[in-house]
Amino acid sequence: MRVLFIGNSHTYFNDMPRIFREIARGNGVETEVAMLAHGGMGFGFHAEQPEARFNILYGNYDYIVLQHVAHPFGDEEEMFRDARRLADLIAQTSARPILYMTWPEKRNPQGLARMAEAYLRLGRELPARVAPVGLAWARYRREHPDQELYFTDGEHASPLGSRLAAYTILAAVLERPPVPLTPEDAPLIFSMEESNPDPTP
Repeated sequence: MRVLFIGNSHTYFNDMPRIFREIARGNGVETEVAMLAHGGMGFGFHAEQPEARFNILYGNYDYIVLQHVAHPFGDEEEMFRDARRLADLIAQTSARPILYMTWPEKRNPQGLARMAEAYLRLGRELPARVAPVGLAWARYRREHPDQELYFTDGEHASPLGSRLAAYTILAAVLERPPVPLTPEDAPLIFSMEESNPDPTP
């Protein structure tokens, strides 16, 4: 399986695609990953980049994971317009798009509702599968308040947060919950059947 990650620091922090590869291989799926990620950049930036176009069209990927700006989240109209530009390129290949829903700032938990609604609606409209990382993030924080998903800046992921993201994205790719690599990873698994609840944290 070949997977391309397109995003920004919420993709490259803690080398999250490497964690994804490790978990996929632990689930018996031999995986190669590549990444195009630039800090603070969203779908519009990547839609303009020759490197993104070339990789999408000629990289022979099975899945392409798309992550938009998160902090601040930005304008949904622009998000949808630019996502369609990337989706149109992906549609010329055999790859399947995966939307990587992010999480709000630690100081702004109420921001998840808008973010989750936008990603879920975009997933229906493209159509594309959604990896509901933001929803998994909120649930884990409710159930494990003693564990820290945030980096010290209150925006990016801690190593644990990146691990949660990787598991959730893999669940979207496999269309089933992945097997946790360790007993400690079990609470990080978020069933895809949970991807359409009320996104209130």
